[in-house]
Amino acid sequence: MRLEDLRPAKGATKKRKRRGRGPSSGSGKTSGKGHKGQKARSGGGVRPGFEGGQMPLFRRIPKRGFLPYGGKTEFAVVNVKDLSARFAAGSVVDPDGLVEAGLIKKSGRRTVKVLGDGAVAHALTVKAHRVSESAKQKLEAAGGRVEVLPARPKVPDTKREAPSTKREASN
Repeated sequence: MRLEDLRPAKGATKKRKRRGRGPSSGSGKTSGKGHKGQKARSGGGVRPGFEGGQMPLFRRIPKRGFLPYGGKTEFAVVNVKDLSARFAAGSVVDPDGLVEAGLIKKSGRRTVKVLGDGAVAHALTVKAHRVSESAKQKLEAAGGRVEVLPARPKVPDTKREAPSTKREASN
C-alpha cells in the first residue's frame, strides 16, 4: 500500500450542499431560505429567547432564589461512621486520605465537612475544614483529636505593590 492509495472509509465523507445553483439542484434561487422575511436576509434571524415581541418565557416566569456574594461554599460531606469503617485506629484522616479511601472526590478536597451520623469505634485524628459539634464530641469521646484546617489556602499575592510616594516611583 502506498500513500496515494489511502482513501477515507466508505460513507465517512459527505458532499457539501451547494446552495443557489439553479432550480434543479433542489436548493436554488432562494437557497432554502424561502421568500423574504427576517430569516431570509443576510445576518437575519432573532436572538435566542425572542418571541416576536410577545413577553418571552424567561421574563414571564418569576425570579427565584438567592446566591450570596462570592458564591456558596460547597462542602464534601463525610459522616463519622464512614471514617471508623475505612480508617484504622490511631490513623490521621485528612482530605487527601479521604480521597484515597474513596469517600470524597478529588475536587472536593478544598472544603471537607465531617458530620456526626453514626458511632466512632476507635480513636482517630481528623483534619477537616469544618466539623459539626456532634461529630467533634463523638471523636473526642473515642479518644481522638479534631483539627480544623483553614477555610481555603490563600494564594500568594504576586503583584508588585504600587509606590506610596512620587519619590519611590522615580527610583
